[in-house]
Amino acid sequence: MNFSATLSDHVRLTPTIGAGVVNPAIEIAKAAGQAILAFYDEEPTVTAKADDTPLTEADLAANCVIIDMLQSLTSDIPILTEESCAIPFEERHAWETYWLVDPLDGTREFIKHSGEFSVNIALIHHGEPVLGVVHAPVLNVTYWACKGGGAWKQSNEEYPQPITARFAPDTGVTVARSRAPLNGGLVHRFLNRLGSYQVVSMGSALKSCLVAEGRADLYVKLGPTCEWDTGAAQCIVEQAGGHVTDTRMQDLRYNTGESLLNPHFFVFGKGGTDWSEYLDHEAYEN
Repeated sequence: MNFSATLSDHVRLTPTIGAGVVNPAIEIAKAAGQAILAFYDEEPTVTAKADDTPLTEADLAANCVIIDMLQSLTSDIPILTEESCAIPFEERHAWETYWLVDPLDGTREFIKHSGEFSVNIALIHHGEPVLGVVHAPVLNVTYWACKGGGAWKQSNEEYPQPITARFAPDTGVTVARSRAPLNGGLVHRFLNRLGSYQVVSMGSALKSCLVAEGRADLYVKLGPTCEWDTGAAQCIVEQAGGHVTDTRMQDLRYNTGESLLNPHFFVFGKGGTDWSEYLDHEAYEN
């Protein structure tokens, strides 16, 4: 398959930035997934990055696959990945459009062999995710979306199905969260104020995808994440009718400053619930 394209080509040939590269982006995510699986049955060699997060050979292999294939696909579009993020804002701020990539989101899940990790590829245009692919190679599930084109899910090799977020019920909200213990932190306080709820557990960006497909109503993250953790899933959630906002209920935006850290955020389905009302503001602000 010839993936060669330029930004001017898909601006001219499609009504939406990114629509012309959805299928190639899916194939790239799946190719990266295969690179990860080559290491999955081995005992991983783990090193710690500067921020004390783990790094494995699988992260690096997937990163190389994605960079090589994206450069062949769109040689004129910059690429920002978790494993090659040391690009100063003086350079990045001029980017109107760029690829934002987490080659292995959920490295700890990979190390634990839970299968709940993903390859995340987003196309950002003027600070907004306009294309997103989240592929879970062990689960053999792929989610994707393109602005104006809806959100989709493919399980195994079945025919892709459209997905849509749902309206949260008045009581008994379903919350997506990791299996890590809450230990009385900010999320624990938030959930206590939420009242009646049930939990569906998942790792990586797949938690947001549960909201996109209507299996969960809310995912709340009140801890550190980076922009490559959320870009792809945000596009999928938004095109499914949901929202990804900061705790002031403003949509997350990208490449707005030197730091690539996200603010704390909510991922939720349809409707206008102000989830910030459930924050313990005294504890949160301290």
